[in-house]
Amino acid sequence: MTDWAGRQSDEVVKDWLRQMHLIRFFDEKVDEFFAKGMIHGTTHLCVGQEASAVGACAPLKDDDMITSTHRGHGHCIAKGAEPDRMMAELFGRVTGYCKGKGGSMHIADVDKGNLGANGIVGGGIPLAVGAALTSQMKKQGKVAVCFFGDGATNEGSFHESLNLASIWKLPVVFVCENNQYGMSGPVKDMVNIEDIADRGASYGIPGRVVDGNNLLEMADVMEEAVMQARSGSGPVLIEAKTYRWKGHSKSDAKKYRTREEEKDWRTNKDPIKRFEEWLLEEGRITKEEAETIRQSALDEINRAVEFAENSEEPSMDTILEDVYA
Repeated sequence: MTDWAGRQSDEVVKDWLRQMHLIRFFDEKVDEFFAKGMIHGTTHLCVGQEASAVGACAPLKDDDMITSTHRGHGHCIAKGAEPDRMMAELFGRVTGYCKGKGGSMHIADVDKGNLGANGIVGGGIPLAVGAALTSQMKKQGKVAVCFFGDGATNEGSFHESLNLASIWKLPVVFVCENNQYGMSGPVKDMVNIEDIADRGASYGIPGRVVDGNNLLEMADVMEEAVMQARSGSGPVLIEAKTYRWKGHSKSDAKKYRTREEEKDWRTNKDPIKRFEEWLLEEGRITKEEAETIRQSALDEINRAVEFAENSEEPSMDTILEDVYA
């Protein structure tokens, strides 16, 4: 594995820290507003998984593409989405990415290469393969990165997509965020192998296991995978082992796991804390700069909330607009 991430400029690595703070503050605010009944529908939070999103998007170019999941707020922010438009979408306002009609699970920003989150488990995997096929046929040089959870690897869309991508050597990187639980069941009860990345071998695709809570490791593995995909050598399957601090969705009481387990991940494996400690140890940042970055991210999310609250709700006259049939 290279040290690509460690060689990036101070400006770049500090921005990675800022992005992770943005993701966490965004989802914590969303959690708060759902509890207060200010946001409706449902949501799936990625608190604790910030490094896998930021690390995966770190080596991507602006015109590279991603497909996301129901737990996709982090992917959107890491690919350059504006938190104010994201928050407005969750509040159901016309200034949101989907004019307030899509909600948490359907944020898309095609201008930034984000082809959209998806409420269907495994639903984004064939979409990424299609985007990669388009790039290959038109010789665009773009790479598609496909995010999905461990539960999606038992869906037919996963196996069919990996097979097709392998046959045609498509420029796609499959990123499985293994947060240890498929809804309310542990991975070990769903899959009879230690590493989901091993499934890549069945399709002639190299599989890589990475600590998804280590941003540097995640970015380095992704940089190699993106280079391989872009060069025409075919897809890569990456399994990022991580952990969601919150429940599967807002109604999840998390009775299927212990509080001791949760405390261990929060205390010893917090991706933001680990990356900030590395920055401090390497002399890449001071404690004062770290606090300024943290506060700046919090201020940005607070402004996003204010923007959303002050935006208009869609008119009933527009209910049939933007509907594709």
